[in-house]
Parts: sequence; structure tokens; C-alpha cells
Amino acid sequence: MGIHKAGQDYLEAILMLKNSNGVVRSIDIAEKMGVSKASVSFATKALLFEGYITMNADKEIELTSKGKALAGIMYERHQFLTRWLTSLGVDRQTAEYDACRMEHDLSVKSFSAIKRFVEEHSDAFF
Repeated sequence: MGIHKAGQDYLEAILMLKNSNGVVRSIDIAEKMGVSKASVSFATKALLFEGYITMNADKEIELTSKGKALAGIMYERHQFLTRWLTSLGVDRQTAEYDACRMEHDLSVKSFSAIKRFVEEHSDAFF
């Protein structure tokens, strides 16, 4: 997907914060992710440089179209995998943790196959 796992997590967090708060600042990201402001500063500089986000004079962070696309993919994967794992009987906390790890490592082909299988057998899963 062209960006490291931590960068994908930052983009997903920005998307979720934007959807819930409307405005995203570095402090919001730090609180959501449980990381330091310095870590957020380092990550946002890289995401700015790579064209995934913009930041205005008020330090509000916005996803670019490129950032929205990747964040949307990661968010969809996370939500789907969490629902799938909980439907299999995994507790919510473990499902969230595992989904976060799986969302990065599954190929597009494997994720699509899992999703297609689950949707075809939705009565057994959801």
C-alpha cells in the first residue's frame, strides 16, 4: 500500500477523528493513539511530505484525496475484521487488537477473498 504500518494507523486515526470531531489537531491524534506529541509531529511531517495530509495555518490537519483513499481502505478493513472476529466468538478487545494487526498485512487478494466468503455466508457470521 506504499506507506508503513504506523503511517496507515495515523491516517485511519485522522479519518476517525475528522468524522467524529470535524476538526483534527495533533493533540487529538496523540490522545486517540496514546502517543506523544513529538511522535505525532514526526509522523505528520512524513505524511505531509508524502502528500497524504495537509495542515493549515491554524494547525488543523486534513486528509488529501490520496490520504482519504488509504485511510478509508484501512478503516474498512479494521471494521470488517473486527466484526468478523467477534462473530467467531473473539472478545471485542482482542478482536480490535488483532484486526489492527491483520488490516496491514493481508494482501488485497486475501482480504477480498475473506470478505467475499463472509458476505456469501453472512448468516453464519453476522
